[in-house]
Amino acid sequence: MKLFYAPQSPFARKVHVAALELGLADDIELVLTPVAPGMANEDYARDGNPLRKIPALARNDGSVLYDSGVICEYLDARAGGGRILPGGGEARWLILRDHALANGICDAAVLVRYETWLRPEEFRWESWTRDQWSKIDSGLAAFEADPEACGDPKAEMLNLAQIALGCALGYLDFRYDERNWRGSYPKLSAWFESLSKRPSFAQTVPVNPPQ
Repeated sequence: MKLFYAPQSPFARKVHVAALELGLADDIELVLTPVAPGMANEDYARDGNPLRKIPALARNDGSVLYDSGVICEYLDARAGGGRILPGGGEARWLILRDHALANGICDAAVLVRYETWLRPEEFRWESWTRDQWSKIDSGLAAFEADPEACGDPKAEMLNLAQIALGCALGYLDFRYDERNWRGSYPKLSAWFESLSKRPSFAQTVPVNPPQ
């Protein structure tokens, strides 16, 4: 299988972490794929994801899956099912809910990056950016107030929500270290410090791709 990815993407990292947790990483070739707003990577649109978003997973039969959540579910099923996401019951809905919240933090953080780094300064929308940061803070506060949603970072197997949350926090460190989210959310900070020691996270720390 081939994973179209970028090493700075929290969504691609989520899939890579899931593959490592599930013992499937050796079955996947990482394919560095340049994508950015305003850059039409038509080869990737044809062979990977028509929306030109990463990640996408090319399976051995030639078919391609996209959306990080879908890919993670596929990997879970390939590994036997029910390992990072229960197949049913209340636990599944709570994990999917918390995964959606962590994913929303990632979405907002990436949008802030686009607005404040890619968009020409004279066209930047400051109130919109503040609103994205407000969403990020609300999401972090929800996890800070609900330790059960974060779960045990030393558990034998992480669930999908934990993986997504760890990738969101790692992205905030990577892109916005100067905002010091840790100072406002000490419980979440301690949780992430422990999570970061897991091999799956230590091996996937985000970096800028080579130029």
